[in-house]
Amino acid sequence: MKVLPLEFEKPIVELEKQLDELRKHSRLHSLDLEREVRAMEQKIDETRRDIYNRLTAWQRVQIARHTARPFALDYLQSAFSDFLELHGDRLFGDDQAMPCGFANIGDYRCVVVAHQKGRDTKENIRRNFGSANPEGYRKALRIMRLAEKFHLPVIALIDTPGAYPGVGAEERHISESIAINLREMILLRTPIVAAVIGEGGSGGALGIGVADRVLMLENSYYSVISPEGCAAILWKHRSHAPEAAEALKLTAAHLKELELIDEVVPEPLGGAHHDPEIAARNLHTSLMRHLDQLTRKPIDMLLNERYEKFRRMGKVFEG
Repeated sequence: MKVLPLEFEKPIVELEKQLDELRKHSRLHSLDLEREVRAMEQKIDETRRDIYNRLTAWQRVQIARHTARPFALDYLQSAFSDFLELHGDRLFGDDQAMPCGFANIGDYRCVVVAHQKGRDTKENIRRNFGSANPEGYRKALRIMRLAEKFHLPVIALIDTPGAYPGVGAEERHISESIAINLREMILLRTPIVAAVIGEGGSGGALGIGVADRVLMLENSYYSVISPEGCAAILWKHRSHAPEAAEALKLTAAHLKELELIDEVVPEPLGGAHHDPEIAARNLHTSLMRHLDQLTRKPIDMLLNERYEKFRRMGKVFEG
């Protein structure tokens, strides 16, 4: 897939065009421009590192939403193996925005619950743009209970702008389905690792995000509201989304500093879509390390630590 540049990446694109012209000119006129080519390559590398090492919160949100970014099913092919999808919540139907099933990662047989977006309009309609309905969260809970029954760890891959807010979702009790997942996941007697691989939007992300370990890819975000939604409330206009993104402290680095997540998983320079193989390898390594740690712990200790982990969040200090 062709990777389209984001607005802040255009200086890199312009330099790469100049480099192509230089090489073309060298070939056509049989000129030795090797020194000039090397200088231009160095300038491109320096510009690229300068831009990506100074990304703002809003720019990271844009990378997290990039249509070429690897989605959950991509990671299930590259970081996992033998994925067997299970369908339906046994109450209403099957939600294509929430693929779930069994998979292998390293030596572990595990259960994976995930959000899935689409690459094009047709697939996005089928996947509902990664926004799950109540049946998606009920399906995820049904399959997590299978994990508990068969003593398998649960891995959640989070990538959603939020749960679907439509009339049908409200009629089928979207808020209740998420609330039940929060309650049941805190009590689930098996290790749980969650990883935000793109967008982590509001209750839609939390619905599969209660875990012993919460990881975030470097250019993902995790927030109670989208920057645009926050801007519309506070500034009465979506154009203030960049300020809202900064104020929300939604990046992986911010959330690690606030001790709301456990690890930032590094990405290739410029984002996971620039080298999906490296991104998958980094995610695999992090997931394996945490599974190794969690599976050694007695389950009662695990549950107590999980409870305390979330109780520590949002403490109010008076006086």
